[in-house]
Formats: sequence, structure tokens, C-alpha cells
Amino acid sequence: MKDSFNANPRPHFVIVPLMAQGHMIPAVDMARLLADGGATISFITTPINAARIRPIIDRIHNSSLPIRFIELRFPSAEAGIPEDCENFDLITSENLLKPFVEALPLLCPQLESYLQQSSTPKPDCIIADNWHYWTVEVARKFGIPRLVFHGQSCFSIYCSTVLRRRKTLDEIEDDFQVFELPEMPEKIEVMKAQVRRWVDSPDGYNIRQMFYAGEAAADGIVINTFDELEPWYIDSYRKKAIGKKVWTIGPLSLYNKHVEDRASRGKPSSIDGGVLLQWLNGKTSNSVILVSFGSISRNPFPQIIEIGYALEASKIPFIWVVKEADSAAAAAVVDIETDKWMSEFEERTRLTGLVIRGWAPQSVILSHEAVGGFMTHCGWNSTLEAIAAGVPMVTWPRFGDQFLNERMVVDVLKVGVAVGVKLPPTKVVMAAGEKGLRVVRREEVEEAVRKLMGRGEEAEERRKRVREFGVMATKAMEDGGSSFHNLKDLINFAASHST
Repeated sequence: MKDSFNANPRPHFVIVPLMAQGHMIPAVDMARLLADGGATISFITTPINAARIRPIIDRIHNSSLPIRFIELRFPSAEAGIPEDCENFDLITSENLLKPFVEALPLLCPQLESYLQQSSTPKPDCIIADNWHYWTVEVARKFGIPRLVFHGQSCFSIYCSTVLRRRKTLDEIEDDFQVFELPEMPEKIEVMKAQVRRWVDSPDGYNIRQMFYAGEAAADGIVINTFDELEPWYIDSYRKKAIGKKVWTIGPLSLYNKHVEDRASRGKPSSIDGGVLLQWLNGKTSNSVILVSFGSISRNPFPQIIEIGYALEASKIPFIWVVKEADSAAAAAVVDIETDKWMSEFEERTRLTGLVIRGWAPQSVILSHEAVGGFMTHCGWNSTLEAIAAGVPMVTWPRFGDQFLNERMVVDVLKVGVAVGVKLPPTKVVMAAGEKGLRVVRREEVEEAVRKLMGRGEEAEERRKRVREFGVMATKAMEDGGSSFHNLKDLINFAASHST
């Protein structure tokens, strides 16, 4: 990426990500891309969140990219939440979700104070996560454009927009009723319970309405996707749904070309990088399946057992990321029984499997030639990383946009196998554990793994398709590619508002 997309002075972007790993990681990638392309960046964070990404902050500082990481005090006390609760995956109770979200607008005075400092370059554009709807007023105060950053697929965004506009869910009384999504170019069926919380706020909590109002007031939309992956949905969202400029600048993860950069994304790894690569280098091409369910979801002990026995019975080499067995989280989610079973499992499968207790460098693993499959919760970061790496998926959604992402992977792109989960948890999934989630039997898990990793015509077609999308993703980010061009246009947009 060249350092000068335009002849104007460096425009100053203020990036305000949601304090959640799945939102912060692509936001950091975006900050680096913009800075590398000729912009100055102020990246808004908090002390605990900055500490979590310290390795990448240090690498950025050493690279001399013009990115400032601004640590604002998270207003925990004012919101009535624990002092160290600065990230979504630190929320240990559903009761803390609402006050956590209500704490976000309380960051406003600190952000305005920073932007008013004489040492701060004049801001030219705010890019804020849609959770930070309150940044509308900050942009108005400083007379600058504000863009909404979506870390979701355009498919899920457009589907939810159509459902909300047509009030489709209001016409369906039964939460378990399966219906066909309207206005789509192909037949896509979902259950009301799978999308209800994603489209409309439950229990009179109007956070979604605030998101939508913030999006309506935005000057444009930035999305972590690429034009070649979902062209119909991007075009329809731009023309039919939002009527604004939409910049697609992904896959953002592909900015990280070096192993060290990929390994430093997110929290520090729970496994030595040399040990991991040595294990992967000892496996044949496309023989390994990665099993990982994101930064928030937690499996109850009965489900951990079923996954383990399925992997063992399949005899397929695997890497299993088990956050539930992370000693740092032991007080919340791990008991003696779980730890004992995991230890025995690791001993039994030591010749075919590698268990990582805690955080894993997912992008490093997916990009290794030994990896030929990925069992995922269908968070968009994970899904897009797999597509960019040309790796097919076993889909196991939990909440949010994940059920829609599953339909995109399985029905639209045809690069995945569904494990068969039909319902989300009855409660919001938090670090304390999932409630009400049906345990998927080991036979179902093993069948999905074998189907994905098999050598039949259907499996080979999935692999061929996802590899083609992977090539498209790489080309999109290269000089002259669609995302490269859109990033250039985004920087020029901000420069045109610079005074």
C-alpha cells in the first residue's frame, strides 16, 4: 500500500471501535490501512483494551505509522458496573449488558476534550462502530463527516434491513416458525428465533433503534467485506436500503502479510508460536480442522465432552481452541471436572490433536497450508478470515448476526456444512457460560466434520469454490483491486473535508 493516495495533507480520521475483540481487531487493521494509505489516525480505546492489544500497538509505534492510541477512562462507576468491565467478553452477567451499553455515550466528554486539545490535529472524519451512535453529536459539534463502520457481512446487514422495513417478524407469531427471507435473489430460510434479537431489541430495550437512527444520520458506511464476495447484497444495500456512499474495504485481515503481524492481532496467544508452527508443519496439506468459537461464546461442560469425543472418533487431525479451559477464566467457567476431562482427552489424542487453552492466533492457523477446515461460530471476522484463506467451514452459530452468516456460507456461497443448530441460547451468551443451548450430540458433530473434510465430489466442490473466493479476496486488497480503490476513495473523501 503506497503512502500517498492523494496530494492533500494527511486527513485525520478518528476511529471509535466497540470495546469487543471482534470489533477492535478489524478496527485496528482498518487504522493501519488508512495510515499506510496517507492518513493520520486517532484510535480511541480504554486502558484495559489497550493492554490487550499492546503487542500490535508496539509494532505500530515501531513502524512509524501515524496512529495515536488514545486511552479514555471507561465510565464504569457512573454506569454501575465493575471497574474492570471494559470489554464485552468481561461481562459476566446478562444484567451487566444494558449498563455496559449505557456507559458508552458517557465517553463523549472525554472524546470531545481530546479533540479540542491544541496538540491534537484537527479531525476531518469520524469512523465509529454502529454501537457508538452518540458520536453523531461529536461530528456535528466539530462540523465533520461521520461514517458508520460495520464489522458484519453486507448480507446480514441487508437482510436485517429488509426484515425491519417490511416488519416481517411482526407478522410471525411463533418464534420457531421457519420463513423465507423476502426480496432475496435466492431462496433463504431462517427461523424467527434465529434473527429476532438481531433485528429488533427485546424486552423494550431500544438499543437497536438507536443504532438505526445513528446509521440514518451517517454520511456514509464502511464495511469489512469485498465487492466480489457479495455483489448483489452490496449493491442492493447501497441503492435500496441506505441510499448513501458505501465503502467496502476488506478483507481487513489481509493487511497482515507477515506471520508476526497476524500473530499479534487480538490478545496475546496462549501458545508459543514456534510450537504451533512446528506442529502444523508436521501435518499434510489440508488435513487439519481448526475448531474455535470466537471470543465471547462459551460451551458448557456437556457440550465440550461431545465435541471432544467427536473429534477423537473422526481421527482427523485437529486444533481445538478451548477458552473454557483457560486458567485465567477458571473462576468463571472451569471446574475441576472440566479440567480433569480435558487433561485426559489431551493425553488420549496427543498424536492427532493440539488443544490450545485460551487465545489462539487464528489468522496464522487458517493461513497455514495444513489447515483444510474450520468449525466456527460464524462471527463475521472468523468467517471472512476463513474465506480469505480459502478454508471451508462447519457452521455452528450462537447469536447476533451468526445465523444469517451461516445461511450466507451454506446457501449463498456454498462453502460450508451446517452442524445443525436451529436455536440460539435463550439468554445472551456471556463469559459466565451459555444457558439454554441444546447440546449437539457427538454423532452430529462427527458427521459434519467428516462431510467437510471428506474427499467426495461435494466436498471437493466446496474446497474449489472457497479457494476461488480466497483468490478474489487477495486481488481485492492488492494495488488496483476493488477494496484498494475503495480505500483510496475513502481517504480522498476525508481529505476533501480537510481545511
